[in-house]
Amino acid sequence: MVTTENGANLDYMETDGEIRPQHYAFLVSEAEFDEIFARIRERDLPYWADPGRTQLGEINHHDGGRGVYFEDPNGHLLEIITRQYGSGGWNP
Repeated sequence: MVTTENGANLDYMETDGEIRPQHYAFLVSEAEFDEIFARIRERDLPYWADPGRTQLGEINHHDGGRGVYFEDPNGHLLEIITRQYGSGGWNP
């Protein structure tokens, strides 16, 4: 189990059954974004500015912050953002 700063828990388990990929978004500070994004680039992981994965190798600047999407090894779509959805007036 991983506990996030806001008290949410992410539980992991082994299973033989199929697990459909999900989307997980994490609100991080600007400094944390820099650290995480550096690790993504160091590992040559593909990343996108959008959840539809059409803007390969780009980040977004929604709500005046930064955001990026990447996949975990199981195909889940992970997102890191530096501003809460809608906090700067952006509305998809």
